Amino acid sequence: MDKPLLPSDLVESVKRALAEDVGNGDLTAQLIAADTPANAQVISRQPAILCGAAWFEEVFKQLDSRVQITWQAQDGQTISPEQLLCNLTGPVRTLLTGERTALNFLQLLSGTATQTQRYVKAISGTHAQVLDTRKTLPGLRHAQKYAVRCGGGTNHRMGLYDAFLIKENHILAAGDIAHAIAAARKQAAHLPVEVEVEVETLEQVKEALTAGADSLLL
Repeated sequence: MDKPLLPSDLVESVKRALAEDVGNGDLTAQLIAADTPANAQVISRQPAILCGAAWFEEVFKQLDSRVQITWQAQDGQTISPEQLLCNLTGPVRTLLTGERTALNFLQLLSGTATQTQRYVKAISGTHAQVLDTRKTLPGLRHAQKYAVRCGGGTNHRMGLYDAFLIKENHILAAGDIAHAIAAARKQAAHLPVEVEVEVETLEQVKEALTAGADSLLL
């Protein structure tokens, strides 16, 4: 599997996370002399698919560029319990201040990638694909969808802007499935977007396919 491209909002996501956690400064870290050097390691506790290394690095890059990180594993790689993931060197204040935010990204995204791969393995040997949803943590959609790709899954639509997903309430408002699909085709006549319809009965399946839906959500 080729390594997925990193999201363009990575730097801004880390900036927001640090502002949320550090605020005007880490009071407790200031108890330690400013330039005291330290070494640290990140070691896994359980089997997983690693994901989030770039976010982890960006945390310390924004706090203090003197922090050096050497990785022993990379995104998309299967890791084992007690495996060394990376070594860090730098001012102890910075390591302590960035620790929680950096690990939050690494744990969240590794968890997403790991769970995705479980589903991917469950359908191995079939013609099915694992698609994700928009049910992501606010502000971290691109990050979590990157993690899905690291786990072997496939991204569905990124948001409301890049595909039609006609659901029950849309159908009720439009009158029926055929009218909803026709309206979508007319609206996006000049755009290469997919029209997907959520169906609940076999009759709706037939109606959606007859009206030209590209895909169905059961």
